Amino acid sequence: MEGAWGTDRVEYMEMIRYVIFRCVSGLSTRWVQEASMPKRVVRVLAVCGAALMAVAGPAGQAGAVAGPGGGGAGGGGLGGARADEAPEADLAYHGSAVMAGGRVDVAFVPLNHGPAAVPDATVRLRWSVAPQARQELPEGCARSEPQVVLCRTGALPADGVGERITLRMWLPDAPPEVVLELETVWGGGAVDRNRQNDRQRVLVLDTGDAYHF
Repeated sequence: MEGAWGTDRVEYMEMIRYVIFRCVSGLSTRWVQEASMPKRVVRVLAVCGAALMAVAGPAGQAGAVAGPGGGGAGGGGLGGARADEAPEADLAYHGSAVMAGGRVDVAFVPLNHGPAAVPDATVRLRWSVAPQARQELPEGCARSEPQVVLCRTGALPADGVGERITLRMWLPDAPPEVVLELETVWGGGAVDRNRQNDRQRVLVLDTGDAYHF
């Protein structure tokens, strides 16, 4: 079902998860990783979710939401602007992943090929095997689902390179392989008409070798 701002229900739910993630990103990441979260974190999550739903209303009215638009760099503009009114930015991610004994080290750099600068963006890392429940994630990254980690890129100037993002994830039972998918879920309100270079899919074998993307 198409929403009023040109995205489907799945992308709308991604936007909801992202806004809640932004609400709690100032809190300690370790709290989010614990199975039993402090009451303060639970209250913040509840308040953020309630406020978002009160403002957004049903999916058909989501275009009125001020903030992330269209569930990704290919969606609407900042503050609910229409796609044809939003600036354009071509985002990409390049890096590598290494797995050995269930430990996966991922390092990548976000790039913005322009023409517009991006104030911030969010990249989603999805694992074919859900990482262990307790992880030490870097600042700006948080779990949104058992198999998903969201990371902020920070500001990306036009024709510029962002800060390097590194994660060390532990997978249960040391699987022989894992598939890692990366994709922009929010592009700072910019429209990305070339989605091929910001959607990466890499098969990582448990060999200790680096697999580049």
